[in-house]
Amino acid sequence: MLVSLLLFTGVGIAGACGSVARYLLGRIIMEHMKGSFPWGTFVINVTGAWCIGLVFALAGQHVLSKELQTVLATGFLGGYTTFSTMHWEGVQLMRGGRRFQGIFYLIVTYMLGLSMEAVGMWLGWEITR
Repeated sequence: MLVSLLLFTGVGIAGACGSVARYLLGRIIMEHMKGSFPWGTFVINVTGAWCIGLVFALAGQHVLSKELQTVLATGFLGGYTTFSTMHWEGVQLMRGGRRFQGIFYLIVTYMLGLSMEAVGMWLGWEITR
């Protein structure tokens, strides 16, 4: 029971930290990028996908405990990534008359996210060799 409570608390705290990291990084990126493309969300989701691949690979190689995997993947990275915002931004681009840009944004984010997750997993496996 105590372990479950500690894990629950850890996931909550890590999720809050991930949300704050997403907010701060997103603002920094958008302050430096021009145009209507949602670069902040794009960078956050792609780097989050890479990180989750790395976390799962390290946990699979027993470098990280299952508890730490849960705190990092479900907590921090769950708070950090924002696929619901990505979907909303893609639809807003399309509704604003930029259909190609909206579709491109959604497709490239998914494809690059999957690719970066694979790279993160590969790196995790290589680190533990």
